[in-house]
Amino acid sequence: MCLAVPGKILSMMGDDLTRSGRVSFGGVVKEVNLAYVPEAEVGNYVVVHVGFAIAILDEAEAEQTLRDLEQMALEA
Repeated sequence: MCLAVPGKILSMMGDDLTRSGRVSFGGVVKEVNLAYVPEAEVGNYVVVHVGFAIAILDEAEAEQTLRDLEQMALEA
């Protein structure tokens, strides 16, 4: 089973394969590799799996996913 979590890009650094960014997951900020999403920009939401951003999400979809995860945690 895989779990990919959406997060918002706060800042970016590096180029090509060394491209990374600080990404906020509901207030928890982690450094994430952005090499797989070269078109990503600060303010975009990205889906992150094991430290790599694998896709860009629109804001509404990302926020709905975060609400769903929060609800699941409350019910556990």
